[in-house]
Amino acid sequence: MLHYPKIPSSRKCPQTRCIAFEKYDGTNLHWDWDRDFGWHSFGTRRDAFNLTEAGVAQFTQAHENLSGCAAVFQETLALGLEQIFQQNPNYLAYPSLKVFTEFLGRESFAGLHKTDDTKELRLFDVWAEPFGMIGPKQFVTDFGHLNIARVVYEGKLTGQFAEDVRLDKYGTPEGVVCKGGAGGSDLWMCKIKTESYQVRLRQAFADKWEDYWE
Repeated sequence: MLHYPKIPSSRKCPQTRCIAFEKYDGTNLHWDWDRDFGWHSFGTRRDAFNLTEAGVAQFTQAHENLSGCAAVFQETLALGLEQIFQQNPNYLAYPSLKVFTEFLGRESFAGLHKTDDTKELRLFDVWAEPFGMIGPKQFVTDFGHLNIARVVYEGKLTGQFAEDVRLDKYGTPEGVVCKGGAGGSDLWMCKIKTESYQVRLRQAFADKWEDYWE
């Protein structure tokens, strides 16, 4: 099961209004919450484990370089998110929600992490069952007080904006993710990466660099 969809490049997205969030160079992790059971599972884009002591141990065995992510989540995001789900009228009708975060440290690169590097989790999306992904404007309004992905631009997605991102004029080492629409089936997303990130990929992965590109 793919918990988070593949984001297309900007070539396939409409030139309409969007919010552009910084794209972080880390690992995509999901965290599942239920109105009856609270936080109960987590994992990468392609797997899930029980959010219990035994489940965390199994996850760590499968993903050694992601060790410690559950503790970071409990310490920095779990309580604040649960308060929103239980108190904000926008979410009271949903029986379950899934949040998506990027796990990274200052020296993380292409999904690889150094053990002694201090890690954080950046919240970047929320899925409400059965509605779908929350729209970008509502996401910023409802979750902006938490450690969310930095908003770097709000306006029309233009060729000039894409070029400015590629030249790293917004201070986003990897690039941005642009999101538009009201959420659910109306949501669209695309990613734009910087030229400097492409150089790093070519240096690190030679002819396989495109596996980590757009």
